[in-house]
Amino acid sequence: MSQLRIRDFGVDIGTLSTGRRNAITDVEGVRVGHCTLREGSTQTGVTAILPHEGNIFKEKLIASNHIINGFGKTMGTVQMNELGTLETPILLTNTLSIGTASEALIEYMLERNPEIGRSTGSVNPVVGECNDMILNDIRSLSIEKKHVLQALEEASSEFTEGSVGAGRGMVCYSLKGGVGSSSRLVELHHGTYTVGVLVLTNFGRMGDLLVNGRPVGEQLSRHVEVSKEADKGSVMVVVATDLPVSERQLNRIIKRSVTGLARTGSLITTGSGDVVIGFSTAAKVPYKADTPLLSFQTIHEEDIDEAFRAVSEATEEAVLNSLITADSVTGRDGNEAQPLRSLLEKYPVSLL
Repeated sequence: MSQLRIRDFGVDIGTLSTGRRNAITDVEGVRVGHCTLREGSTQTGVTAILPHEGNIFKEKLIASNHIINGFGKTMGTVQMNELGTLETPILLTNTLSIGTASEALIEYMLERNPEIGRSTGSVNPVVGECNDMILNDIRSLSIEKKHVLQALEEASSEFTEGSVGAGRGMVCYSLKGGVGSSSRLVELHHGTYTVGVLVLTNFGRMGDLLVNGRPVGEQLSRHVEVSKEADKGSVMVVVATDLPVSERQLNRIIKRSVTGLARTGSLITTGSGDVVIGFSTAAKVPYKADTPLLSFQTIHEEDIDEAFRAVSEATEEAVLNSLITADSVTGRDGNEAQPLRSLLEKYPVSLL
């Protein structure tokens, strides 16, 4: 990750230490890949999050999701809430491409698991979305199965943020948004654990943007003319951790991502799809019942506050990283979204 991120501008978020990469991939085994389409009015893509390096259908993970505001069209979250497990990679893309992404992910899983639909039941693909129609001609349905497979195949522990993958056409706080990530270490008496967050940001109005509590957006609004349309954007938050937790505890943790969003200025408006998906790599759930009982370790409830803080801080920083790493994009009908970085260079606005 050679990009300049928010900490390179002197902005340190929160009090907890970050992981080595300060990214979701600090959780061991997690990988992220992108496929980016960037030609003319086609400004979109796919981002894939692979939760561990094994076969996730055969070694499922404890998982949960939380709907902050439900103006979204995710796939796979109903079964996730019912069973509390994740059995596929997580895909992010634009709103009208979730069907293609889901079909490609199903084919990807079928190829690697011949027992699906034979000796086992079906498979539950997990796909999230945000609407990139300002910069991307979303009606063109540009995403094809090959783009999904490329994102899956190129997944790595090192990945780019900003105007890439599913983030290519996203607009956040009237600026260029996209993909951002961050992580925090949770120090408990029985060990050190990692909470990592990846966001897809597509929400907010410039005047609301806060950076470490500073009204940066309000100051920028004095210099930049922005749309007065209502905020109808969305955000996808993916939380990964190696903390040993139950599905119930994980749900409690990922709910706290909303405090990190709020600290950047998000109001969670009525037209917004704000969805959180989380998983823990601490234990694997076998698809085949080889033993009479399953046994898992979980933290005590009194240890959970540090995880609450971790997900809040990492979400806040991930949003800011999505803004500061983004590049300018011009797309459909000449619509353009400028990056925060270039505006800070042009106008007398300080992050500190």
